[in-house]
Amino acid sequence: MSSFRERNDRRNRFSHPSGAGGPGRREGRPNPGGGDWLWGRHAVAAALANPARAPFKRLLATPDALKALQADSAAREALAGSGVKPETADSGEIARLLPPGAAHQGLALSAAPLEPVALEDLAEPAAGVLVMLDQVTDPQNVGAVFRSAAAFGARGVILQDRHAPAFSGALAKAAAGAIEQVPAVRVVNLARALDQLVDAGWRTVGLAGEAQADLAAVLADRAPTVLVLGSEGEGLRRLVGEHCDVLARIPMPGGFESLNVSAAAAVALYEAARAERLRVGGEPG
Repeated sequence: MSSFRERNDRRNRFSHPSGAGGPGRREGRPNPGGGDWLWGRHAVAAALANPARAPFKRLLATPDALKALQADSAAREALAGSGVKPETADSGEIARLLPPGAAHQGLALSAAPLEPVALEDLAEPAAGVLVMLDQVTDPQNVGAVFRSAAAFGARGVILQDRHAPAFSGALAKAAAGAIEQVPAVRVVNLARALDQLVDAGWRTVGLAGEAQADLAAVLADRAPTVLVLGSEGEGLRRLVGEHCDVLARIPMPGGFESLNVSAAAAVALYEAARAERLRVGGEPG
């Protein structure tokens, strides 16, 4: 682990996380509208199967979408146990309840919001991988990070409370059901949370395009790891970067300067999963 002095020496060594910053659009504010609605086949089916989403208020469905939902045995069982009665509606009627451009696929569900878990619930025992997002506010990017976290077996995602979008709407659609599977933590102060995680036995790795270490090399020791990614355009904030044990970059031999933050998260999570496979004697590369 690095010392406080070593962390401070990194003060100006990070700006854009490799794969999570650089030129390109900045993270926007959460999409307005949508309220407690979820839409899209995967998001709705996963929410119906999650008891934490109860009570369910309304389920609107086009005839074809409802037929497709009931054709899936798991979704049919979740719907039967949800206690909500589907309301038949046409696509336009559903669209009028949602933000403009919402790709609802003929399904919209009004449900209770997800409650975040406590940091302590994920911190101990220190094992596996966590993802921390530093002021990543675009719902589609956050949703895509949750989807990658679920795919690669991350134990949870940590966000700053006042900058995190709601776990509904566009975020839930982009996550394709992953927000119902991957625990989420909302904290007031990310730097303080990093210190707590280090005390609990985690190694904290910030992604930064100007870092000297390659991410794969950093992850090779397979220590319990928190992957910290900053917003597009801004990258990691100075204080958050200083509280990381090490900064690492994703090598880009093609010469492109950066990736979208959700793409960078997917690459980083893949590298972490790959290191774990090597640990248990899996594929060599």
